[in-house]
Amino acid sequence: MKRVLAFDFGASSGRAILAEYHGGRLAWEEVHRFDNRPREQDGHLRWDFAGLMAQVYRGIEKAGRFDSVAFDTWGVDFGLLDETGRLLGDPVHYRDGRTAGMVEKALRTLDADALYAATGSQIMPINTLFQLLAVREQEPEIWGRAKRLLFMPDLFAHALCGADACETTIASTSQLLDARTVGWSRQVLSAFAIPETLFAPLVASGTVVGEYKGAKVIAAAGHDTQCAVAALPAPGRDAAFLSCGTWSLLGCELDEPVLTGQSRRLALSNERGANGKVNYLKNIIGLWLIQESRRQWRRQGREHSYADLEQLALAAAPLRSFIDPDDPAFTPPGDVPGRVREFCRRTGQPVPETEGEVMRCIYESLALKYRFALEQLSRATGKTFSSLHVLGGGAKDGLLCRMTADCAGIPVIAGPVEATALGNILLQLTALGEVRDLTEGRALIAASEPVKRSAPGGRAGWDRAYEFYKIIVKP
Repeated sequence: MKRVLAFDFGASSGRAILAEYHGGRLAWEEVHRFDNRPREQDGHLRWDFAGLMAQVYRGIEKAGRFDSVAFDTWGVDFGLLDETGRLLGDPVHYRDGRTAGMVEKALRTLDADALYAATGSQIMPINTLFQLLAVREQEPEIWGRAKRLLFMPDLFAHALCGADACETTIASTSQLLDARTVGWSRQVLSAFAIPETLFAPLVASGTVVGEYKGAKVIAAAGHDTQCAVAALPAPGRDAAFLSCGTWSLLGCELDEPVLTGQSRRLALSNERGANGKVNYLKNIIGLWLIQESRRQWRRQGREHSYADLEQLALAAAPLRSFIDPDDPAFTPPGDVPGRVREFCRRTGQPVPETEGEVMRCIYESLALKYRFALEQLSRATGKTFSSLHVLGGGAKDGLLCRMTADCAGIPVIAGPVEATALGNILLQLTALGEVRDLTEGRALIAASEPVKRSAPGGRAGWDRAYEFYKIIVKP
């Protein structure tokens, strides 16, 4: 029997999942859960890295004996270390305002088509490249002392065992990785005078990078999206996936990156999957809109469970008003319901006043944006998608899954809910030689994890809404 420990960090919470694998059977349990609350410090929104490491050690203590451990996190964020390996400050949150204007400055050095053709990454202010340029411009003293950059999952491994490695899937969120060679882009590094020595050696998903008290420390797939996709249960030939959490990442697996000007204009991104394939996808603001609305109402003294919010949405009139989830107004924390109303007011739509109307607007807008993204993927790849697999926390949201099936007109297969942790576990078992490869691992997930299928229906109203939606949504 092998016991593996997976740490899965999201943008608002983290979990430690302990799995046992024996005789072809997989069992797992959550042994520790904790909040992940960023804080304002030194003028920036930062992650509390010491606090998170304390939670790692608590999870390890609760887990007892295990044969290996691995970390997965959100993308783009990083820590900078000095020549002694000391962290030069808590990592800055991707929602921090330090990258304001950095994209425009960077594109004067390397234009958008050239940058996209080199990296295949959707050009977004949160990307590591623009964060690094902000450090150099705004904190030259930190920049001068920085000798090593480690992305968040690699930083946890380093703190645990001294590992000095950069796992490929997390590196591919940075806008610094060459989309063709899967090495650091010398064109980008040269254009922006970023030394390649700043980065740790690249390693493939499932590489053993160190040891902690007799257990192997494994670089699974550092990017949580790629862990989730690794656990995609027996996907069909023309299946799309939706990794649905705080962010929604909707995409498909390809053998080669798509680096055309059309792909850049459609804001599609090429990220490396744990199996070496390209995960060609669209980044969409996801359940953040619901999460932050709930927090805003709590700040105003009104407490709702997620089940309450779903019921409020169901009670509201359908298909009245919509938002573009990716409008920049919805990125920062704060009064998301107020911004929903302002967006609808600005675009000449009925303004959702009640909490149920706001929630209905958000739910329907996400379903419409998923259809929009599927059509963009079809246009760029020539594929016609036969189903959509929803992975992660969004798989629990039956209303969103049903709306997406109806809106997109294809079956939605929801589950596994714990896809990210399961992908982390599968990659550890592969590294330990217990599972032959990811194909075998996916078959194991399909046999052991329940999924729920939503068949499409009632599309006529959605089709009318979609024609209007295409007018207000950003390309």
